[in-house]
Amino acid sequence: MRRLTEWLRRDPGVHRDDGRGDDDPTRPDSPSRPDIPANAGISGRARGDALVYQAAALVLAYPEAALLDRLDVIESALSGTTDEPLFAPVLAHLRGDSLRELQSFHVQEFDLSRRHALHLSYWTDGDTRRRGNVLAEIKQVYRDSGLVVDTGGELPDYLPMVLEFAVDDPERGFALLERFRASLELIRLELAADHLPHAGVLTAICTRLPGESPRNRAEVQARFGQTQPVELVGLDLVAVNGVPAFAGMTSPTQTGTADAVIPGRDPGSSPKGRS
Repeated sequence: MRRLTEWLRRDPGVHRDDGRGDDDPTRPDSPSRPDIPANAGISGRARGDALVYQAAALVLAYPEAALLDRLDVIESALSGTTDEPLFAPVLAHLRGDSLRELQSFHVQEFDLSRRHALHLSYWTDGDTRRRGNVLAEIKQVYRDSGLVVDTGGELPDYLPMVLEFAVDDPERGFALLERFRASLELIRLELAADHLPHAGVLTAICTRLPGESPRNRAEVQARFGQTQPVELVGLDLVAVNGVPAFAGMTSPTQTGTADAVIPGRDPGSSPKGRS
């Protein structure tokens, strides 16, 4: 399973004094750092945020055997917190089927369906020219934190990556989550509408951001402005079932079908780690 230490590594030429000693297990470069942040060295709200962000990053990513081995650790870390019931459905889901079936489910719901896309700038910038600039800005945030980005084909706005970054750099990570609050709320609403077990995870993330969550898309639009612009780049207009549509994109009646383009990867590329 890809971890933040594989996506992002500390630039040896940059030193950041974050108040954590070299032997603190909550440091991202500490060899003793656990998958779920330890209580030592973190207190109060920061500890709760780090716990939710790390747990959410793990369960939202493409499932691999290593994740299934850590489910008990995740559940134990969340035990007794207000977030425990929010994660319970997805933990039950991950325990309830074979790894192959879980991977197939993930591809269908998160890779092939734009309704649940986990790439944050897709929801705010769609397939517009400005999305490239937004992705470059996110990469620069990572670099400003003293990290060298090697995403392995994944875009830097991939939610599990952003969440793990928020564990590593709470200030910059929290700012990124706030910047894409509209995206997070829209993903939450879509997951809830489709009764996916991951909906509670997005609720746990959103409740850690300022203010109450919007109750519907109209409230998201009213609060955060335009989302998912209609300008499209490099796509040809074709007819789908007699209805005009853009090549590589689904019509409104086809959302979630296997011919959708994965919004977080280059066309023609295969999902990471999939066979």
